[in-house]
Amino acid sequence: MSSRSEWPGLSKGIRSRTVSINDLEMHILEAFPGTSIPGASKPPLVLLLHGFPELSYSWRKIIGPLSDAGYHVVAPDQRGYGRTKNAQTESTVKYEDDLNPFRMTNLVKDVVTLVYTLGYESVAAVVGHDFGSPLAGYCALIRPDLFKSVVLMSAPFTGAPKLSLGKAPTSLEKVVVEDFAALTPPRKHYWFYSCTPDANADMTNPPGGIHAFLREYYHVKSAEWKSDVPHPLSAFSAAVMVELPQYYAMLSHQTMPEAVHALGASAEEINKAKAWMTEEELSVYAAEYARTGFQGGLNLYRIVTSPAWSSDLELFSGKQIEVPSMFLAGKQDWGPYQFPGAVEAMRGRACKSMEDFVLIDGAGHWVQQEQSDKVVEHLLKFLGKRQ
Repeated sequence: MSSRSEWPGLSKGIRSRTVSINDLEMHILEAFPGTSIPGASKPPLVLLLHGFPELSYSWRKIIGPLSDAGYHVVAPDQRGYGRTKNAQTESTVKYEDDLNPFRMTNLVKDVVTLVYTLGYESVAAVVGHDFGSPLAGYCALIRPDLFKSVVLMSAPFTGAPKLSLGKAPTSLEKVVVEDFAALTPPRKHYWFYSCTPDANADMTNPPGGIHAFLREYYHVKSAEWKSDVPHPLSAFSAAVMVELPQYYAMLSHQTMPEAVHALGASAEEINKAKAWMTEEELSVYAAEYARTGFQGGLNLYRIVTSPAWSSDLELFSGKQIEVPSMFLAGKQDWGPYQFPGAVEAMRGRACKSMEDFVLIDGAGHWVQQEQSDKVVEHLLKFLGKRQ
């Protein structure tokens, strides 16, 4: 098991600790500035929210530079991930466990409670990557008094679900389940694969081992994978979305490790990726997920694909993010394009004041790890507008 104090790549100024919030003992990485920003009574707080399958550790290259610039920077292991655990039980998350704690509104409550537990009444910016992006978006949407700005990374935030008003909305499930299955060869969308009882076991115990699976998975979603060129899709239909790579539009018989391995990344290509994630760093993820499994993160797919588990968000239907926002992603990331029209919905409807839309060349999905210097540069530019 990896010791947090021995995690590679953490600068001396980054400390690891746990804080008690709600029903959790939440593990965080944090760093304080050596000097405060002039005029501030205490250093402004920046929260960094990771995605799937990641950890607080995914921000290791970002925490130090932001704290050096004068910010108190905090990156938690989110509910169901890493060293964060339920305060009442030592067991890991299981498929049959109650899903209520993973509702998006409850995850927002986790973040809000963390802010107040840290002694703050405002947050300079909440920054979310991948599944952390919708969480950051809902934090800013629901509590604009607390979260003064928001940075959405890789996954566009399209706003709260619409109230049905007696009408039958376009069904996500119709397109990416029924229509995907009718393709030749039949396909399945990874969101719905991730909702199945077998997905956790597939990824925790893949044929080649968890370390090899994660190495391939991180590689094919990075800019080092040259066999695919992300681009906007012309329509929200199965016939068009089949252009997505196989880790999104999976063959119907595949597990996720099989889908990734079938892409055929060579040892030479994978070795190039070690420039942005060493074998030692990868071992942190492999050890943590081998210990906890993936179910905590997979539960988010079950929440977002089920109207029953996200109906409470309809309370905010039509409400915009009013605080300043920025979107940031790798130019070689399929994330912004996996759902046609998502970028346009974010920029035109969900965010009232999107100040910056940045695609960083030389980065895929793991932009804060692949091109950390450029990410820090853009974050500080965005934060600096409010000093």
